[in-house]
Amino acid sequence: MNNYQDWEHYHGRIVSARGGWKIGEGVQCCGYDMMEDLVGKKSYMQVVILNATGRLPSKALADWIEAIHICLSWPDPRIWCNRIGALAGSARTTAVAASTLGVLAADSKSYGIKPLISGVGFIQYAHKEITKGISIDDFIINEVKKNGGKPYLMGYIRPIAKGDERIPAMEKVTKDLNFTIGKHLSLAYKIEEHLNKKFDETMNVNGYVSAFLSDQGYSAEEVYRIFSSLVISGVTACYTDTRERVKGGFSPLKTSDVTYTGKAFRTVE
Repeated sequence: MNNYQDWEHYHGRIVSARGGWKIGEGVQCCGYDMMEDLVGKKSYMQVVILNATGRLPSKALADWIEAIHICLSWPDPRIWCNRIGALAGSARTTAVAASTLGVLAADSKSYGIKPLISGVGFIQYAHKEITKGISIDDFIINEVKKNGGKPYLMGYIRPIAKGDERIPAMEKVTKDLNFTIGKHLSLAYKIEEHLNKKFDETMNVNGYVSAFLSDQGYSAEEVYRIFSSLVISGVTACYTDTRERVKGGFSPLKTSDVTYTGKAFRTVE
């Protein structure tokens, strides 16, 4: 019955808490006049974050988030989402279709955008637990036990390679934009120090981003929304690369490339 009452409230009309176009008057966006307050006065990334969270960030914070977008979208067709873009270009789909499908492929719990939800959740949980009085060392021991003795803490460890070249790049951006190290990022560094001593493992870019944005007051869901189209630039680049080559030229296969493991060839009787 409650659902029915809720639906009835919205029946026959479209309601928006974010904004809309008033014909002959202008366009509202989260309480701002888009043409008067935003266009030419705020950056595109500021408006992206405004639409995702309902709060207009400072130019410096928007610049920081723009920089990390560059770090996290590479034009390498071997990357899962970029491979879709490259294949789409080879198949002659549209740029919009290719880029959108690449973004959708990055909406994964194992890689891409959704791990940011877990990353923010982890560092905020860690801060709450340590604030209660548990030592960092005991906290890490408890978390490692949860993972069967493996140091698989969200925001730490990196497949294939140790370390993360994107962190030093973003540390420079953080310094250049005059951001200070907040409580979550400070804790992230301390956790890294302990993991490095005990397991020879370090923080990855997810851990750095999650801690920094936690210090800026964002929730896990808000970070996920802000970064919803994170990989699109790299996907589009890979689409363009193969779109300009011979059709079907991306990673073509021959029948001889396939290893047959079924029954031996036999004669039909």
